[in-house]
Amino acid sequence: MANIEIERRGKVAILTLCRRERRNALDESTIGEIDRFFDRPDPAIRAVVLRTDGDHFCAGLDLQEHYELDRGPVEFMRMCQGWHRAFDKMQFGSIPVIAAMKGAVVGGGLELAAATHVRVAEPSTFFALPEGQRGVFTGGGATVRVARIITPARMIDMMIAARTYDVKRGFDCGLVHEIVGEGEADARALAIAEAAAEHYDITNFAILTGISRINDMSTTDGLFAESLLAGMVMTNPQLRPSLEAFFAKKAPRLEPKGE
Repeated sequence: MANIEIERRGKVAILTLCRRERRNALDESTIGEIDRFFDRPDPAIRAVVLRTDGDHFCAGLDLQEHYELDRGPVEFMRMCQGWHRAFDKMQFGSIPVIAAMKGAVVGGGLELAAATHVRVAEPSTFFALPEGQRGVFTGGGATVRVARIITPARMIDMMIAARTYDVKRGFDCGLVHEIVGEGEADARALAIAEAAAEHYDITNFAILTGISRINDMSTTDGLFAESLLAGMVMTNPQLRPSLEAFFAKKAPRLEPKGE
């Protein structure tokens, strides 16, 4: 792949966006590479860390490419649908994706981050949707993914008032799940991914696919879907040794931890 490097660490794949000179802006080629990776991942990969080269996570859509291609309305709509497909494969797959964020997470970069499952951020991280200032509009899924995280009203305010959120406000809004020290996001994301890689496949599938899908359903349909997933997970034959360890007080203790 030209724009993404893939490294294996046991059961974890580390995906690195490598467009430092463009602040890791997303062009069609990069989206295609993300799509191909998540379309048929290696079965041995049980979790993914998504990180980037350079000082910034992702500056959004590569506007230089858009300007040069001079796309028409239908062509641009098809490009947006390509982003949706790639990010859907991330969000609704069975592989936990942990984002290690720093610097700019703006526009399409925020859309990319919103498709991941756990977001770890360094103090330099900031968020923005500058489309209003630039006379453009979101097309990579922000109206669905980002709005559901921060609420539609806050997303409108973020765009109309041209607000930039620092890492603390991002945490308060749900864009960040954990704040770490400068230079520590990669290591922390890897630690989370390594722990998630040890979960049962069926449990990760239910958590990653079920919760997001159920959020789209009515209350009645959601409860029914939850019972189906619970039936699959709770009757997993591999679960019995875990229950026996719990009964024998050999399971890890649950202890509160700071953010």
